[in-house]
Amino acid sequence: MKTLQLVLVIIITALAGCSTMLSQNANQKTRSSSLVDFLYPDEQSRQAHQPSVPTLNLPATVGIAFIPNQFDSGIRSNDEIALLEKVKKQFMQYDYIDRIEVIPSSYLKGGQGFTTLEQVSRLYDVDIMALVSYDQVAQTLENNAAFLYLTIVGLYVIPGNENTVQTFVDTAVFDVRSKKMLFRAPGINKVEQRSTAIGIDDTLNEKSQNSFSLAVDDMITNLDAELGSFKTRVKEEKIANVNHKDGSSGGSLFGLLMLLAVVLILKQNQQKAKLRSA
Repeated sequence: MKTLQLVLVIIITALAGCSTMLSQNANQKTRSSSLVDFLYPDEQSRQAHQPSVPTLNLPATVGIAFIPNQFDSGIRSNDEIALLEKVKKQFMQYDYIDRIEVIPSSYLKGGQGFTTLEQVSRLYDVDIMALVSYDQVAQTLENNAAFLYLTIVGLYVIPGNENTVQTFVDTAVFDVRSKKMLFRAPGINKVEQRSTAIGIDDTLNEKSQNSFSLAVDDMITNLDAELGSFKTRVKEEKIANVNHKDGSSGGSLFGLLMLLAVVLILKQNQQKAKLRSA
């Protein structure tokens, strides 16, 4: 009996004292990708570009991709595509977007800078690239409540580990030809949940994906607002030229319609004059 009690005490102490014995995710885990490191991998590439006004051809063809993480596994490819499909679905409702191509980050991995961006844009035949970078920190704090209760009916594991996942995503939209960033939009999320030491892995994996999804939802809302602001700036501040793929600009198209209207009115007046003279 004394031997059994001693074994139980050792087990309880071990489980209560250190969650890391039961999980590879205990303490803190970080996943991130950097827009600056991808586009400007060395000092030479970080030299200032000559300022230029981009010309946007509407309806636009857009590619969207996560910037690959160079140091760890990052986001799983199927989760990555699912998140980007949410963005695509939201923005396909606009008539000034012709199509949106969801591009796996594997097409960007191994390459860096605007040269890679141009190669991928040619491959997918897109004029604009939306690059999504991210930072996610998953942290587990041990709590003294995370231990085993020894009762008359057996052992009970009490949830006591505080698990927190914080996610930041950022989408930067570039005109590929001019290398000009048009606008950017962030998204943030924080989720918390208590778990047992034994349940840390499952909890963090589930909350990690959930936090990414909620951060992307927040980013979509902000991206919509930034897009509206950008359209206003194009009209008022002339930060970009706009051409339509039928060969006309917004202003010349309006002028052409006005000219056609005047011609129709003149023809109608001529016909009325002929009828009266007859």
